[in-house]
Parts: sequence; C-alpha cells; structure tokens
Amino acid sequence: MDTLIQTHGAPDWWPSPAKLNLFLHITGRNEDGYHQLQTLFQMLDYGDQLAFTPTDTGEIVLLNAMPGVKNEDNLIYRAAQLLKAYCNVPYGCDILIDKQLPMGGGIGGGSSNAATTLVALNHYWQCGLTVQELATIALKLGADVPIFVHGKTAFAAGVGEKITPVTLDKRTYLVVFPGIHISTAEVFGKPDLPRNSPPIDWQDYTFESTRNDCEKIVCKSAPEVANLLRWLLHYAPSRMTGTGACVFASFCDPEQAKAALHALPEKWTGFVANGMHTSPLILKLEQVSKAQTT
Repeated sequence: MDTLIQTHGAPDWWPSPAKLNLFLHITGRNEDGYHQLQTLFQMLDYGDQLAFTPTDTGEIVLLNAMPGVKNEDNLIYRAAQLLKAYCNVPYGCDILIDKQLPMGGGIGGGSSNAATTLVALNHYWQCGLTVQELATIALKLGADVPIFVHGKTAFAAGVGEKITPVTLDKRTYLVVFPGIHISTAEVFGKPDLPRNSPPIDWQDYTFESTRNDCEKIVCKSAPEVANLLRWLLHYAPSRMTGTGACVFASFCDPEQAKAALHALPEKWTGFVANGMHTSPLILKLEQVSKAQTT
C-alpha cells in the first residue's frame, strides 16, 4: 500500500447513482433462504453524491449521518470499515453525503452509497484491489452492491453476483416515489410471492415479455403503488423497480418524460434520468485516476 492520497480545498464529490430493475424474475429459493433471481440493472445518470476527505487518524467519521440511524446500520460506514479491515488500512476518512434518493425506494440508494464508498476509498487509500476483489467484498454488504461496483448496465442472475454487461438502446426514464417505504425482507418473506419463474436468456429480453414478480404482492399491500402505476401507464410503459416503492416509465423522447414529470400530482415526487451503459461512478474513477497519473 502506498501513501495516502490527500484531497485539498473543496470536497471532492463522487456520484452514487440510482439503478432500475427493468424486470425482476424470481427463479427459485436456496436452502439458506436467499432467492435466485434474474434481472436487468439499468444504470442512471442521477443519484446521491458523497464527498471523501481521507485522514491519517484511522477513524471513519460520517459528518452528516442520518438521524436515528446507528453507524453499524449505515451502509456507508459499514463499507468503509469492511474495506479498512480487509486491507488492514491505518487511515481514516471524513464522509459527507448529499442525499437525493429515497430510502426504501427500490432504486439502490443504500447499495449504491456502499459501492461508491468502496470504490472511492480503494482509490484514496491506494488499496490496489481489482474491481472483482471489490465486488467480492461488496457482496457481504448486500446482493445489489456488486452491480454498482462494476458500474455497468447488466443482466444479473443468481443472488445478483452473476453479472453480464449489456448494451441497451438509449432511453429516458421518469422515476416516481409514492411517498411510502417498502421492506425488501417483508416482500421476499411473503408466502404467495412467485418463486418459480422459468429462466430466460438475456438476449431474449424484451420489456413486454418480462415483468416484476414482486409487483402484484406490493400493489396488494400498498395501494398507493398500484395507483401510481395506473397513472404512469397513461404516459408510457411502466413498472415497479426492485421491491418498490418506486415506479418508472420508459420514454424514447426526453421531452415527453419531462412533460409527464411536470404533470405529476403533488402527492408524489419524481425525477427524469437517462439510462447509461457505464455509471457516473466509474466515469469519476477514470477521471481521478487519469488526473493522478498526469
């Protein structure tokens, strides 16, 4: 491990982008309780921002931690501590977060935060871990964290660890949060959740031939999600992402997405984002790595 990379002046902000599950099929369940899935992760150009100031104190400090959330429950803190222990790092870091993504929304906010922390601190602390090594560590933090470490729009299978990068046609998405929180654990614990969807080849994917196996379960217990879906379907093909509660609509024309956002009832909040093949996090890493060598 080389010397610590110091930052100077204003905080250096790293993107922590949102994702969408363009579809989500549950193909089985392991004896350990984990579900076998197939999904298509679409990276977006919108999300949270995290700033890192490396220190030589050895302490991980969250400068604006979420009220009521203990450090040991915060994925940012857990990711930093996990990397620090794995690489036996003597350094610390002060971390700021500009939170834009809703918690419990199914768009990967916490998982993305953890991945950004791993990628940024691997750089600042000069741990020298490869993407695959980081992704292996990331899986200990949650099934969706590795996909953000890889930072590619990708087809994923297994419990999310089998990742195949794919190239999709460019689309713009309206993502809407209905103002309620959905527990992923509760959704996957429902006895009537479909768990036998036949596996597909990702080359056979079309939006129309796929679905979100969690959608009916969530709509039954959360009518607001069902109401939002009905509203969005007037504008474009729409679906719930992940285990909810966010719902997205897919547009070819960005202006139509913006018009739908403008028409959104005040009780819901949303944003318009473009799909990206490579996530903003990876583009940021390439930028800082290039600056370091010049």
